[in-house]
Amino acid sequence: MIEPWFNPNQYAWIPGTAYGLAAGLAAGLVVWLVPRGRARNFIVRAWFMLSAVAVALLIVGFVALAQGQPWGVWYGLLLPGAIGTLVVGANSVAIQKRYREVEERRLAAKDLL
Repeated sequence: MIEPWFNPNQYAWIPGTAYGLAAGLAAGLVVWLVPRGRARNFIVRAWFMLSAVAVALLIVGFVALAQGQPWGVWYGLLLPGAIGTLVVGANSVAIQKRYREVEERRLAAKDLL
């Protein structure tokens, strides 16, 4: 067996926890700012970065699996990558749609004046 990249008994929880905290913070900002139409560039870029990190975790997890790393190493990387890719990727479309709706509502209100 190949030498593990890190001790899975002590450190396998770190990638998923760190990604989950970042995604939770970003989701809180999305819930707070998107309905108001605020901070569009920041939210979209942060969401894109979360997606990129999830894909990177997914790739590194598959590399660890292919290299024969212990279960705790590849699973600790692959799980947050897979969940993040699916959840963040699916919600990015909804965020863009919601921003468009807010902008349309703002323009319609402006036309009434």
